[in-house]
Amino acid sequence: MALLRVIDPERCVGCQLCMFACHRRFGEGGLGKATIFVRSRGGVSRGFAIIVCRACKEPPCAAVCPTDALKIRKKGGVILQSHKCIGCGNCKDACTIGAVFWNDDANKPAICIHCGYCAQYCPHGVIALVKEEKINVKS
Repeated sequence: MALLRVIDPERCVGCQLCMFACHRRFGEGGLGKATIFVRSRGGVSRGFAIIVCRACKEPPCAAVCPTDALKIRKKGGVILQSHKCIGCGNCKDACTIGAVFWNDDANKPAICIHCGYCAQYCPHGVIALVKEEKINVKS
């Protein structure tokens, strides 16, 4: 199984192509919005932060879900079982890196599913879909 990883955050120029690709793929009737976000730390000179689910082995978002709507994936991270979600927002508050975004239209979380679609659009090799045994990150 492959997971989306931030390979080299220092190569990010803030183009946000990953965000646009994610939103384009899932925006209409899917996850509701991009599940990856690029935030400036103060412009090009100070760099950018790539905020995306890092596939925690013991995800705090799942631990606080009162309805078990977040199913823990075998290799890390979670899968939202939307039919179980009551929209309490506990998962969003529990995520230590702020990678649980909110779909206001559905009143449910939007969490990266590690499909890798966004990585195809990153022209600088900042993010990639990587098999677990090959993961070597700088972040």
